[in-house]
Amino acid sequence: MSMSNKKYSSCTLGDLIDVGIAELQTGPFGTMLNAKEYTLSGVPVIAVQNIAENRLYTNNLVYVNQDTARRLSRYRVLVGDIIFGRKGAVERRALIRRSEDGWIQGSDCIRLRVSSEISSEFLSYQLGSSHIIKWILTNAHGTTMPSLNQEILSRLPLILPPLPVQKKIAAILSSLDDKIEINTRMNNVLEEIARALFHRWFVEFEFPNDEGKSYKSSGGRMIESELGEIPEGWRVGTVEDVVQIFGGSTPNTKNLEYWENGEHPFCTPKDLSTLSTSIILDTERHITDKGVQTISSKQLPVGTLLLSSRAPVGYLAISAVPISVNQGFIAMICNETISNVYMIQWLQENMEEIQGRANGSTFLEISKRNFRGIPFLIPAEPVLSSYNRSVKPLYDFVENIVRENVRLRTLRDELLSKLMAS
Repeated sequence: MSMSNKKYSSCTLGDLIDVGIAELQTGPFGTMLNAKEYTLSGVPVIAVQNIAENRLYTNNLVYVNQDTARRLSRYRVLVGDIIFGRKGAVERRALIRRSEDGWIQGSDCIRLRVSSEISSEFLSYQLGSSHIIKWILTNAHGTTMPSLNQEILSRLPLILPPLPVQKKIAAILSSLDDKIEINTRMNNVLEEIARALFHRWFVEFEFPNDEGKSYKSSGGRMIESELGEIPEGWRVGTVEDVVQIFGGSTPNTKNLEYWENGEHPFCTPKDLSTLSTSIILDTERHITDKGVQTISSKQLPVGTLLLSSRAPVGYLAISAVPISVNQGFIAMICNETISNVYMIQWLQENMEEIQGRANGSTFLEISKRNFRGIPFLIPAEPVLSSYNRSVKPLYDFVENIVRENVRLRTLRDELLSKLMAS
């Protein structure tokens, strides 16, 4: 390692490995861990889709039993380990927290472990800086599916202050992360409130009647329909009766006129995979004005509701910016009555039905035709209006918090740069 000044040393990750204070470990391959060994409970296995921004996204975890976990003990992660995605989302990494100690590293992950001579928390923040992410994306193999390996990561350039400085920087940045985490939890609670209210009103039919009492349990009149008993005054239609449905496509990636210096968000299901809430403000890739014009749906307006229609079916988000989408979406423009905040709850409540209409040999996909024909219960307008008045402010608050988190992340990254330069 060469000293760039009295306080900082520049090195590569390989230098740290050579002197024995860091090690890289690729996950188990082949028959060491296969799909037949996954269980519904047990020890969680970390897959690339579980890696978010310096944390693990714990939805859709798979598990192995204790016997398999013991056999794979060399792939157990410890507190302070840093996990990279090996294929696809190579720019992501996650610092293992205490609650994740002992989980199993999946085959599509690479684990970085450092000794006590380095603050792993500081190192993980540095690995999330914009110039390191750019380096990773530039050096990763592949175009359609970028991939990392230990050799590439060993060339990763790093700057390391003395350990006490590392710890101080990590403490400052973690305070911002703590605020981001509190905000995220608050958003999750707000969305749970909206979900619970939807279920109470539109599944159990216990919305307030004219006297403010719960409709069904207080004797509200029910009528028969193809969906079973529904409140009087409600009717059954289809999805295409209540929303405008659009698809998307990908501009030719070889034509730089569509991509170079693009300013317009271009959304793929990957952009939704690690959202902590259902609001999307930006995307990984952007397209130019000419790129937008190649897509049949062009640029969709603020408030568009996105449903990933393949790989996998079921990611959901409301766009807080004008957005273009690729072919992996069903995009919906809602109205004031069947609003996007109502519709996103309907989609969540009926996701099993939606996924059941998907088909395909390589991967499951729900077509726009199959989606349009799904039966849709259309509540009475006064009930819908009351729900929208109650829930829309919750989602406005969620969006404001998401925007605050963006500002906090920007501040965190700027602070890292300034602290490193001081």
